[in-house]
Amino acid sequence: MPKRSTFALTSLAFGYAFLYVPILILIIFSFNENKLVTVWSGFSTKWYGQLIHNRQIIDAVWLSLKIAFMNACLAVVLGTLVALVLVRFGRFRGRALLSGMAAAPLVMPEVIMGLSLLLLFVSLEQWIGWPKGRGVTTITIAHATFCMAYVAVIVQSRLVQMDVSIEEAALDLGAKPAKVFFVITLPIIAPALLSGWLLAFTLSLDDLVIASFVSGPGSTTLPMVIFSKVRLGVSPEINALATLLIVVVAALVFIAGIVMSRQEAQRQRDIQAAIAANQ
Repeated sequence: MPKRSTFALTSLAFGYAFLYVPILILIIFSFNENKLVTVWSGFSTKWYGQLIHNRQIIDAVWLSLKIAFMNACLAVVLGTLVALVLVRFGRFRGRALLSGMAAAPLVMPEVIMGLSLLLLFVSLEQWIGWPKGRGVTTITIAHATFCMAYVAVIVQSRLVQMDVSIEEAALDLGAKPAKVFFVITLPIIAPALLSGWLLAFTLSLDDLVIASFVSGPGSTTLPMVIFSKVRLGVSPEINALATLLIVVVAALVFIAGIVMSRQEAQRQRDIQAAIAANQ
């Protein structure tokens, strides 16, 4: 094997080890019987049992999941609309401004976003009385504000690669634009929508900085609870919770990969069938 290939494989192995060995250690120590997370004293699942009965963490998990779900759905809708406008509407007045505003959350520090959104919500409450306080609504809006930028980038890249002649053929055959979108465009960009939804869901579930600015009493998300507990020392319950989150996320990614691969295979079969029918 050439030296260059050996060096590349070694670097790749060290890179993956640097990323995933700490996660593996965290999973192993979630089954540690000792309360000290750095001292192994035997195998036990008692921390998972205590985690289930920890009301604070369970409430934070459900709140974070609810916010992440609503945020992902809202971000996919808004991000898809932005991507469609940027790709299909060509040049128009304000295109550069829209493109810049859509990409701004990708490069703007979260501290700046959190502070600006906090000032916005406080001003709106003073002027129109909405939103009343800060809680689930404000966190969801704040998360959707920056997650839609990621969705727009993903969907835009898919739309750019899409063959527009398929839609034009459907329009020539008398289909309405709305029907063309739901019957042709939407199934083709569905893998991008699913990827954007999962990314928005993960970003919302992981966010700490922005949620800390726009949350209020009774709306403490899971990252906020974990951060407050870690400052006082890592608890084995946190390791157990992190292990469960890793398993859930890995399962969602695996299922999404299967769905996307099947959709792509079905699309290729449909294309081959259409080509064969025209010959």
